[in-house]
Amino acid sequence: MADLSQARVLMLATDGFEQDELFKPRQALLDAGVQLTLASIKTDAIQGVIHDSEKGDSITPDITLDQVDTDDYDALVLPGGVGNPDKMRLQDRAIEIVTEFMEDDKIVAAICHAPWLLVEADVVDGRRVTSWPSVRTDLENAGAEIADEQVVVDGNLITSRKPDDIPAFNDAIIQALTQELADA
Repeated sequence: MADLSQARVLMLATDGFEQDELFKPRQALLDAGVQLTLASIKTDAIQGVIHDSEKGDSITPDITLDQVDTDDYDALVLPGGVGNPDKMRLQDRAIEIVTEFMEDDKIVAAICHAPWLLVEADVVDGRRVTSWPSVRTDLENAGAEIADEQVVVDGNLITSRKPDDIPAFNDAIIQALTQELADA
């Protein structure tokens, strides 16, 4: 595996994140040597959920959204869950962060319901993406081309459907980071 110790990844989440969609990509990136920062609305511990029905584990964010400088990061990872992206898309700074990453052509990876943030940031027009089925109409209405695949990579944009797709999602993020560092 490539040395990703120079890669800096930002993850955005708040209460209601799907547990596996935060913890599994986070662990895969840490295992690859990535420097990872978790940002949220505040720095109080945030609560995960398991399939939106039972409480999952909590994690304490490193920084708040207002402390994020997108120039400090190579990639953005957006875990799903229903509540997490629904709350996050109401945060002006979260939408600005997504927009800044996309405008700078940096890696943006979103799984499950997280593409709601991409819709809110108006960055999917003409892009090929996937998501949880209930988000697809929103993506299509925002101009995206929908694919029903484990992971869809369209340039800097990586999207995935659900927790079962996490291994493919993680591999796509690590491959994109590896390529980005090789090109730097």
